[in-house]
Amino acid sequence: MKHLRSLREFIAELDAIGELQPIDTEVDWNLEIGAIIRRSYDLTAPAPLFNNITGYTGTGFRVLGAPGGLSAPPHRLARIALALGLPATTSGQEIMEAIVAARGRQGIPPVTVPAADAPCKQNIMRGADIDLFGFPTPLIHGNDSGRYIQTYGMNIAKTPDGSWTNWSINRMMIAGRDTLACLIPGPQHLGIIRAKWTAIGKPMPIALALGVEPALPYAGAMPLPENADESHFVGALFGEALQVVPAETVDLVVPATAEIVIEGHIALDEQAMEGPMNEYPGYNAFDASPKPVFAVSAITYRDGAILPVVAAGPPVEEDHTGTGTMHAAEILYQLREAGLPVASTWFSYESALHWLIVSVRHDWYETLNIHSGDLAQRIGDIVFTGKAGFGVPKVLLVEDDIDITDVNEVVWAFATRTHPEHGEVHFPAKPTAALSVYLDEREQHTYRAGKVIYNCLLADLFPPDKRPVKGTFENGWPADIQRRVLTNWRSYGYSAQGAATRPDR
Repeated sequence: MKHLRSLREFIAELDAIGELQPIDTEVDWNLEIGAIIRRSYDLTAPAPLFNNITGYTGTGFRVLGAPGGLSAPPHRLARIALALGLPATTSGQEIMEAIVAARGRQGIPPVTVPAADAPCKQNIMRGADIDLFGFPTPLIHGNDSGRYIQTYGMNIAKTPDGSWTNWSINRMMIAGRDTLACLIPGPQHLGIIRAKWTAIGKPMPIALALGVEPALPYAGAMPLPENADESHFVGALFGEALQVVPAETVDLVVPATAEIVIEGHIALDEQAMEGPMNEYPGYNAFDASPKPVFAVSAITYRDGAILPVVAAGPPVEEDHTGTGTMHAAEILYQLREAGLPVASTWFSYESALHWLIVSVRHDWYETLNIHSGDLAQRIGDIVFTGKAGFGVPKVLLVEDDIDITDVNEVVWAFATRTHPEHGEVHFPAKPTAALSVYLDEREQHTYRAGKVIYNCLLADLFPPDKRPVKGTFENGWPADIQRRVLTNWRSYGYSAQGAATRPDR
C-alpha cells in the first residue's frame, strides 16, 4: 500500500491521473466556491483546487473541494482508493477487503517527530493574533448560518485520564475571531469524552486538524469501538505509524503534516447559535440551536495552507463516501466475526446512507440450515445494536450474485426479490441518527426509531437446481456466441465503451 503522508502528496496523486482541476480564476468564498464544489459532485468532475480567492489574493491560501467525491469512469472510486493507499482503479469490494484486513491487525500507535520537522508548525498564532477569518473558509450553502471551517478535518480529544484518544469529524462554524460553534452529539464518541470532562467540572481540551493526510478522515469516519484510537488504525492500515507533534497549548498530539491546526477548549457552559447547515440526507436545513463554544488558544499552519471543504447535500459527497465506506467495512468485520457467511457489505452512496447492502454467500442456506427471516434477524441484532449501525435505518439483504456496489443491480434485486407482504423484518426503537427527514420530534430527541431489513434472499425458497439465475449476457448465451460477439464488437460499429461510432449526419 502507498502511504500518502500529507494532503499535498494526495493532491499530486490526483493531478497525476487527471482528477484535479486547478482554478486560477478569482472565485468568491461567499457561496461561489460552495456552488462550484456542488456542481463538481453532480458531474463527477475532478476535484477543484481554488488558487485565487476573493479577499485572500496574495496570501497563498487555497481551498480543495470534493477531496473524497466520486470520479467519472474508469476510476469512479479513485479518491477513496488513493487515500487508503490503493491503486486508483481499485473496486469497491477490494476497498472493503483492504479495510477489513487492517481492522483485524494490531494497531500501531503514532510516533512523535521533532517540531522543527513538522510542516504544521511553520506559522503560529497566539493571543490577539488569532483570527479564524484569516483563512479562506467559504460560506458553502445559500442557507448556511455561517462559515464552516470544519467539514473534513479531525477533532482530536482524549479522556481526562488519558486512556482514550478519539479522532472524529463533526462540523464546526466560525462564531468569532477566536471561537467556533460546534455540533457535538452526546451519543457520539466526542460527546462521550466531553461528558467525562464535564463530570469533573473542566472544559475539554481539543485540537482541530485540517488538511491532514488523506487516510485520516476515513479512519475518523470509521465506527471503531469505544476506547479504540483511530490513529492506531491508520498505523495498521499502512503498517507504519502516523507522524505527530505536540500541540502548542493543549496536551494533545496533532498530525505533523496538517495544513492548519486549531487548538483550545470546549467551554463547560458557554454556547453560541449554530446552524442551519445542509447535511448528508440531502435536504436544505433551516434549524438553528445553541451549541458548545470552542475557545481557541492557538492556531498553527503551513505556508500557503490548503483548507479541504465538503459541500454536504444530496448524494454523492464525502458524507456518503467517507462515512459509508468505513461504516460498511466495520459492519462487515463484525458480521464475519460473528461467524455469518457474509460475502460483503456496501452503503449505497446514492441512498444518502439510508440503504446498507449486505450480501451473503450463495450457499448460505446449505451452510446455516436456517430460513432467511432467521438470518435477517441475526444480522439485524448485530447491525442495529452497535455504533457502526447507529446511522443505518434500512438494510437490503441479498445473495452474492449481484454487484452490490452497482446501484442499478441493487434496485433490480430489491424490486424483484422482496415480497411485498412478508419481506420485511422489523426492529423497533433502535438507536438511530437524528437527521433523517422522516423522523418525528420524539425520535430525533431520543435518538431511537424503528429499523428494517428487506429480505431479498431466494435460496430457501427454491431447490438448488431451480433457483432463479440472472439472465445476463454471461448466463444467457452459449460461450461460443459470447466470444463471437465480443470479438466482433467493434466491427458492429461500437466503440470499446459501447457507444455507437456512426458518422455525423
